[in-house]
Amino acid sequence: MKQAIVARADLGMGRGKLAAQVAHASLSAYEDADRKTRTKWKGVGQKKVVLKANGEQTLFDLASKAEREGLPHAIIRDAGHTQLDPGTVTALAVGPAEDDLVDRVTGDLSLY
Repeated sequence: MKQAIVARADLGMGRGKLAAQVAHASLSAYEDADRKTRTKWKGVGQKKVVLKANGEQTLFDLASKAEREGLPHAIIRDAGHTQLDPGTVTALAVGPAEDDLVDRVTGDLSLY
């Protein structure tokens, strides 16, 4: 099992900002999963991979694929307190779910 977090590389987020957005996405998608999935994922080490994509539309397209696959997922919009304008779409998390299911959505992306 794993979770893939896709962060926008085109925004030029600083390392701290990127880490915060990835954390928000991870937790939000975790909360979208059912109890059985959450428990199983926690029991096998909570594997995560951080991937990069460019552009808001890419994240929405991936979220649509995750929805069609029935996978937990979450789109993150920044509050706008620091580096970005309020509402800027920064990240997407897909999973936790079985590796092959997550890869159906995010398997073509590069590591961040």
